[in-house]
Amino acid sequence: MSEKKDCIVCQKHSGKISLPGGIIFENDLIAITHAHLLDEETQHYLGHLFVETKRHVAELGDLTEAEAREAGLQVCRAAQALKRVLGVEHVYAFYIGDGVPHVHIHVIGRYPGAPREYWGAKVDEWPDAPKGDEKAIAALAEQVHAWLEANPA
Repeated sequence: MSEKKDCIVCQKHSGKISLPGGIIFENDLIAITHAHLLDEETQHYLGHLFVETKRHVAELGDLTEAEAREAGLQVCRAAQALKRVLGVEHVYAFYIGDGVPHVHIHVIGRYPGAPREYWGAKVDEWPDAPKGDEKAIAALAEQVHAWLEANPA
């Protein structure tokens, strides 16, 4: 797998960045992780997963056919896991690609009761949304990992 030294996603995959719960799933092409706490955060939205390419590639259009197929499959599996593990009522998946030039697809569950004004890209801004510290993120990552292991593709 190619790696770029200053890429945060590549650093996650190589173990240079500590992730609560570690890598939830990986194969030769794709890794799934939970969003981690940023420098000044003490809590993060629970149920915000990333489906990331193992190879350092900046744009969706630059994925190989195998990477594209596997990314799509794993986005689906991540969504299924969030629905089964967290009981979310809807799952969003989106790619932005502006901030971190390494393909990573956000997979985020919407909890029951989330007001409509927080649907979509603002789902994690809902003040009453479940949030957690590193321990809570690690526990959720383990549950998602267990579900994925018990339900192989």
